[in-house]
Amino acid sequence: MTLVGVAIAGMGWMGHAHARAYARVRHHYPSLAAVLVSVADPEPERVAGVVAQYGLRGSFARWQDLLADPTVEALSITAPNFLHREIGVAAASAGKHIWIEKPVGLSAADAVAVADAVAAAGVQCTVGFNYRHAPAVAAARTLIDDGALGAVTHARFRLFADYAAHPRGALSWRFSREQGGNGVLGDLASHGVDLARYLLGDIASLVADTAVFIARRPLASGTGSHYALASGELADVENEDFLSSLLRLTSGARVTLEASRVSVGEQCNYGFEIHGSRGLLVWDFRRMGELGVSVGEAYQNQSVQTVFVGPGSGDYDAFQPAGGIAMSYDDLKVIEAARFLRSIAEGKPSSATSATSATIDDAVASARALEAMAESVRSARWVGVQQ
Repeated sequence: MTLVGVAIAGMGWMGHAHARAYARVRHHYPSLAAVLVSVADPEPERVAGVVAQYGLRGSFARWQDLLADPTVEALSITAPNFLHREIGVAAASAGKHIWIEKPVGLSAADAVAVADAVAAAGVQCTVGFNYRHAPAVAAARTLIDDGALGAVTHARFRLFADYAAHPRGALSWRFSREQGGNGVLGDLASHGVDLARYLLGDIASLVADTAVFIARRPLASGTGSHYALASGELADVENEDFLSSLLRLTSGARVTLEASRVSVGEQCNYGFEIHGSRGLLVWDFRRMGELGVSVGEAYQNQSVQTVFVGPGSGDYDAFQPAGGIAMSYDDLKVIEAARFLRSIAEGKPSSATSATSATIDDAVASARALEAMAESVRSARWVGVQQ
């Protein structure tokens, strides 16, 4: 068993998701294990009780203190977006392996800076594009790679959420361009870009449109969460609520990508429909273990079969013995943690049968696509995506 000393910078919801994932890794991957040494967060209420909850020897207000601890070999970076670059570069430079949440900063320059630091230090870096780890997504990639759909012609990726749909949703850091970057682009559309690239290949060019539908929100009190409500003084929302984008892939396929954080009635409605010259694949995150499959030679009136993925698809058999047994969001983070720890043990990015961990290079590619979207909105034209 490889036992890695880990720490977490940022103890919001995602920090706890990483902590739970580290605790569960050895249950599903017996050759891998992590010991959570410490955590850091500047908000006292976030770390209150964490030491006892996770059996830690202590916690810090400053993330810098984690880097000074020689027992910390790897760092999870789950702090707000505007801190990703500073913490990521410092951690890599200190020789710490990094599991960092997307979008890795506020810009492509931020992601590139982290990538450069990772390369210079020779450490491993896994990025939190967790939806690619769903076994049904792995099964979809296998079918695409094996040619079951024929040539992929067009696809639609959607990421609709209601976490900011309430007009009294608190104006947290997420709604500030200086701290939250480009809003729903970095928060949700980055996942859509990663899924599109992972399943279908690189993006050549795109055109995009964005909107802010709730222009003013009440100021936040304290840290809060995605879903926190507030009342009182209103201030301006500085970044995007909604994105719609058309993508041209290097393969010639066309893709529609939509994302919204203010869609009333939509709770984590994430998924895709991928069309090929001989078939169709459909996936909905809320029915994570199901894959809609239409393949064959009929072309017209060809039915869609619902397949319950099971052992042999991605990392499914590390969790359940037979198809149809539901997996969860937290399971995806366990897979991600295991891939991260395996990359440390092997000294290279880890992969499974048909699914590969997202690396810092994937984060750079996603950030460049998001910046192309922003430029398209400014210029009202198609924009090429740097490879």
